[in-house]
Amino acid sequence: MRNTWLIAKREYLERIRAKSFIIMTILIPTLMGGILFASVMVNGRAKSSTHIAVVSPDAQFGLDLQAELGKSKRAKVTVDVISPPGADTRSMLNGELQSKDLDGYLWVEPIKAGKKRPQFEWVPRSKTDIITKSRIEDAVQTVLTREELAHSGMGASDVDAIMQPVDLDSSQAAQNDSAGAAIGSAYGLFFLMYFTILFYCMNVARSIIEEKNSRIFEVLLATIRPEEMMAGKILGVGAVGLTQMGIWIIAGVGGSAMMAGGLPVHLTATQFILFILFFLLGYILYSGIAAGLGALAGTEQELQQMNIFLMLPLIACSTIIFRVITDPEGILAKVFSFIPFCTPLIMYVRIVVHQPPWYQIAISIVELAFTIYAMLWLSTRIYRVGILMYGKRPSLPEMLRWLKYS
Repeated sequence: MRNTWLIAKREYLERIRAKSFIIMTILIPTLMGGILFASVMVNGRAKSSTHIAVVSPDAQFGLDLQAELGKSKRAKVTVDVISPPGADTRSMLNGELQSKDLDGYLWVEPIKAGKKRPQFEWVPRSKTDIITKSRIEDAVQTVLTREELAHSGMGASDVDAIMQPVDLDSSQAAQNDSAGAAIGSAYGLFFLMYFTILFYCMNVARSIIEEKNSRIFEVLLATIRPEEMMAGKILGVGAVGLTQMGIWIIAGVGGSAMMAGGLPVHLTATQFILFILFFLLGYILYSGIAAGLGALAGTEQELQQMNIFLMLPLIACSTIIFRVITDPEGILAKVFSFIPFCTPLIMYVRIVVHQPPWYQIAISIVELAFTIYAMLWLSTRIYRVGILMYGKRPSLPEMLRWLKYS
């Protein structure tokens, strides 16, 4: 343990005193905070403006649709009603689309025999403008519903009463704020753990490549066993990541407390302890993989080609994070939270959003611990031989022989 501690101390002090550590510790939260603040300001103040035309043989339908679209508070929609259409109306509207004077037009066909509703054709200037299309679909549906209710004999006041938007009870505002804070915390802590594990595990692999190329291993192995060397690197680099993450969390909590009306941090003492636990377990698991990859690779280019084995599970976690947050008790969330390579990220997100039963957390930790043991056993044996191998990249049969030799 003394040799392991000395290597860990050297790795920690060497990295924490580097200018890059200080710069990244300050720069990353500053950039993320600036991007978040800018997006909130832009999304909060900016209101989109859309100019469309409605071409309908029924002028009243066009006016009703114009009134319905005008109720939107988030976007300003200007509607030109053309009724009835002329022979050159379509060509004129197409010309306005090309000149960008119009964002799109809705062409309403007359009701045909055997049909109860007219046919609608939406012609947008941009085919990717799905937001305007969705608003128009909702507005058309509302207008048609109003007309059908009116034709069934209901009075205008009764129709208005039925079509009034539903007012949700906001007396439980504290619960709503807590839910919003939990979602924000889940996203923030997920990506914090994601990038920290990925960044510092890659640092473990790069450190091995650097010392392997400088042949310093040949000197160190005279007094230190390979297992002690690998353990020291993992502990030292992990302590740097934990230090940096602690600074970011303290800064984030302080910033949220100082911001007027800012989103409160939804994190209990138990969740904080579990965050540290899952981060350490996830870091040890992935750093064991990174150490094995570093021992296998001979150059930085070879390491970059093998990074996919380290990144695939993390990428898989990021692709399902939205589903896990919105449905933490769903089958997908449960399955991925018990896959050891995804457990640190997915299980912790479930804990923040909607804490699962204690036995599920215990089972995931036990599974993760056994996987870490197996991965470190495998990586250590590859590491023993791989750090002294130079030249060509080893094949699978060669690696199996390494395991046998070690």
